[in-house]
Amino acid sequence: MLTVKQLSQLAHITPRTLRYYDQIRLLPPDAIGDNGYRYYSDASLLKLQQILFYRELDMPLERIKEIMDHDNYDLPRALEEHKNQLGKRITRLEKLIATVDLTLNYLQGEEKMNKKVLFDAFSDEQQAEMEKEAMQLYDPETVRESNRKWKNYSAAEKQKIGDEGNAVYQGFVDALSKGPDSVEAQTCVQRWREHMNYFWTPDIAQLAGLADLYNDDPRFKKNFDKIHPDLANFVREAVRIYVQNKA
Repeated sequence: MLTVKQLSQLAHITPRTLRYYDQIRLLPPDAIGDNGYRYYSDASLLKLQQILFYRELDMPLERIKEIMDHDNYDLPRALEEHKNQLGKRITRLEKLIATVDLTLNYLQGEEKMNKKVLFDAFSDEQQAEMEKEAMQLYDPETVRESNRKWKNYSAAEKQKIGDEGNAVYQGFVDALSKGPDSVEAQTCVQRWREHMNYFWTPDIAQLAGLADLYNDDPRFKKNFDKIHPDLANFVREAVRIYVQNKA
């Protein structure tokens, strides 16, 4: 059995974090001694590892607790899923690095680059993963249905979806100088909404929430900032105007 101090040192987290996990009943201690010390068993070590894996994937604590408290929670299967998701993240980061290198070479005049290359890191599975993360905020069943839809697409269909997604974001970039209430920007919002039908069909409120997520979630905003520092906020403002007009 390990104390809070011992476990925090082993897991490289703060004692305060462990106390908070206890407070929200995410990771309560296995025993509390007469001296008031909390003690954790080997089973709790494995549970903490799972929590940290989920946090590495930027999952909210409330969602982690919901998953791990479920009667059907299976540790080996969860580990396989962690491995799968981390592998996807490695692939995504490698694509982003390659895109940054190409952009740097282009800016330095070392090579020509088609506009589409700027958006390669957003295409295909990356676009699907971004939408699925957003859907987790609303309904897990929607996520599962989206997974089923995506798996049924052929390679050619996935390529087409990725190309359309790139075109949508290129349209937003081209409309930046015209303003979020311009015909061009509002047309882009409509195309963006229609594009999401490949994965799921958000209602008006969810559409606005997704645009907010692009700005509030550092992972989403970082991707937009690589294209243009004003892009994420521009999309949000354009979507807000679109939603107001539809209300």
